[in-house]
Amino acid sequence: MADAQPEQPRPTRIDMNLQPTEEVGVFADFANVWNTPNTFVLDFLSVKEPPHPAMTPEGPDPDGPTVVDARVAARVRIPSEQVGPLIQALQTQLNGWLAAQGRNDPPDNWLGA
Repeated sequence: MADAQPEQPRPTRIDMNLQPTEEVGVFADFANVWNTPNTFVLDFLSVKEPPHPAMTPEGPDPDGPTVVDARVAARVRIPSEQVGPLIQALQTQLNGWLAAQGRNDPPDNWLGA
């Protein structure tokens, strides 16, 4: 009797479905990432207006920061265990984009500020 070979895991396919109103997605100028002990949170933000100086009751604060008013366009919460695969997927996509654009490195200043 031949030894039974362990069964190979079957590949997984995820079929994604979006509502028609969600197919276009939302625009974001940048993302803010933070975490809790079990979850990473990605806030995708859209800038509402041009950057401006911080204000005091007397007017612009010359020593204050530049303020960027932004609205959260989407908040995505993912389990901590998914962060590594997400980073790998983003790196793969970035490498493909850089190659397609004929670049070796991403732009120096993604925000354009």
